[in-house]
Amino acid sequence: MKTTWNKWLAAILGSAIVLGAMVGCNSSSDSTTVSAPTPTPTPAPSIHSIRHVFVLTLENENYSTTFAASSPATYLSQTLVGQGALVPQYFGTGHVSLDNYIAMISGQSGNPVTNTDCQTYSEFAQTGTDSDGQAIGQGCIYPATIKTLPDQLKAAGLTWHGYMEDMGFDPARESATCGHPIIGTQDMTQSPEASTPSIATGDQYATRHNPFMYFHSIIDSSECNNNVTELAQLQNDLKSISTTANFNFITPNLCHDGHDSPCVTGEAGGLLSADAFLKKWVPIITASPAFQQDGLLIINFDESSATSNTTTMTSATTGNMTVIYDGASCCGQKPGPNLASFPQTLPLGNYTTHGITFAITMTYNSFGGDQTGAVMLSPFIKGGTVTSTAYNHYSLLRSIEDIFNLGHLGYAGQDGLTSFGSDIFNNLH
Repeated sequence: MKTTWNKWLAAILGSAIVLGAMVGCNSSSDSTTVSAPTPTPTPAPSIHSIRHVFVLTLENENYSTTFAASSPATYLSQTLVGQGALVPQYFGTGHVSLDNYIAMISGQSGNPVTNTDCQTYSEFAQTGTDSDGQAIGQGCIYPATIKTLPDQLKAAGLTWHGYMEDMGFDPARESATCGHPIIGTQDMTQSPEASTPSIATGDQYATRHNPFMYFHSIIDSSECNNNVTELAQLQNDLKSISTTANFNFITPNLCHDGHDSPCVTGEAGGLLSADAFLKKWVPIITASPAFQQDGLLIINFDESSATSNTTTMTSATTGNMTVIYDGASCCGQKPGPNLASFPQTLPLGNYTTHGITFAITMTYNSFGGDQTGAVMLSPFIKGGTVTSTAYNHYSLLRSIEDIFNLGHLGYAGQDGLTSFGSDIFNNLH
């Protein structure tokens, strides 16, 4: 038994030695070294990190008033400026309202009808297109061939939404979704409605502050009723990232955007009411999951206030108002192919407030919208930022297009126009 055990043990040891030699031989003959896989580099942060944009547009204030030390809009001019970026050299692109809103989503310049706010909701009669993509002609509602930012977003698989305060409060004037006058009729939303027994809140919605209503590519679409709604829906949509659109355009009513002062509701209006609106809604937006993750909120003004405003009463209920604008511009802005030379004097139409109807005449010394300033908030912006770069509404459109990797529409594609850059987005990480 002892001999057998020794032979068995020797056989095992011998096999182990041979096996070890074979392994050692194989190891020494294979000189190839397998390296660890190279990790994929994380893309450098850029403006494309922004995936949810909010534009909230106020009305008719110049920079020197809104952001003065004595400004009544302390939440905007102090609190929000401290949280984000102040853009002092931000300019409107025209006067009065509508041409600015149209510029922000299409890059189209003003024409004699949009520059007087389309008192009649009429078709745009197009006779051609120039080399800058500007539709030649005049009128209000652009044909479906004139594209907008929503058209671009949809084509790219992205989403958009317009939130319009008070829209549909008086269903006899406009629908609660995609609300606009019947084509060819007078726009009854040019003046605010006070409260009545049947409409307790009144209706201070203004079609001219809702740019989506001036493009057939939008109002003829089945999506218009889903995508252009009253403001109240915003709070619910902000509850999750999946229900928050990539691009959101927010328009307060004629009181809360600062347009009217005083308001038909008895509110102060002007910057006081605009500031109160911001104090309510900005925290709701900035606390939302989408904004917290990758949002950008732009608070701008459509145009500056008038250089002078003279009113004369012709009776207890009627009067004349003469309004003069300087029309300063920036950024190499062109006047567009549809405007006559400046200065110009044009009748705007009638505006009724507090039981008095004014016949308004506008004098434009030039074609720009004057200096308004703007404020931007984002996780990608350091609080207290101030930029000296000049921007306008075409810059706004170009910047949003760049954020979402889209082409440039109209004057957003103008040579030399600057997009929002590292002077504003200084906290990309």
